Amino acid sequence: MERLALVTGASRGIGKAISIELAKEGYNIAANYRKETDELQDFKKEIESLNVKCELVKADVSNFEECKSMIDELMSRYTTIDVLVNNAGITKDNLILRMSEEDFDSVIDINLKGTFNVTKNVVPIMMKKRSGRIINLSSVVGVNGNAGQTNYSASKAGIIGFTKSLAKELGSRNILVNAIAPGFIETDMTNVLSDEIKESINGQIPLKRMGKAQDVAKLVKFLASEDSSYITGQVIKIDGGMAI
Repeated sequence: MERLALVTGASRGIGKAISIELAKEGYNIAANYRKETDELQDFKKEIESLNVKCELVKADVSNFEECKSMIDELMSRYTTIDVLVNNAGITKDNLILRMSEEDFDSVIDINLKGTFNVTKNVVPIMMKKRSGRIINLSSVVGVNGNAGQTNYSASKAGIIGFTKSLAKELGSRNILVNAIAPGFIETDMTNVLSDEIKESINGQIPLKRMGKAQDVAKLVKFLASEDSSYITGQVIKIDGGMAI
């Protein structure tokens, strides 16, 4: 039986690692993206090399109608969505004295409202089947806060509340909803940091190193599997002990 996983912000970084890990488990991948890039077709080929289908689905997750159209398009070719991973997110860091309203709004719109926009359109599909997994990417910053990230922290804390409430709503329909709160993960965003800043960050982490995108992807794989069938409404930190 074919299974489909929809991953938002799928074509790079953590989203790409998640897509590959779920493809290895036999899921067809619906890979959401916002901007056309040269790497998209290479990403599609890499997923398809794992003997599954890969659908590239373009949508700005902050736009409700685009999200609805994306899901409608998928449902014209597939019967259900088994796993939803809300991964799409941005940062626009600044101290609040320098943060513009636009920078606050755009982070909330993509990170938090985007999670609502996609989930709202997927839930009826999962309810009809009476099964499904929704996995939302939060952050340790949403748990502990961080100076210079009031917008990002607020969006990721909002995802935690969203996750817990939705888990209570959907539990009776056998739809499990959990959040993952990564700490510092090696991605394009952290690769541009200086060695001095990286050393300072690692000093705050009990394991003295950043995590890898695959660490997050393997946790997603577990939460998507039958092995997690009695876990819902949880926020699982994957941060090397940073937020103990």
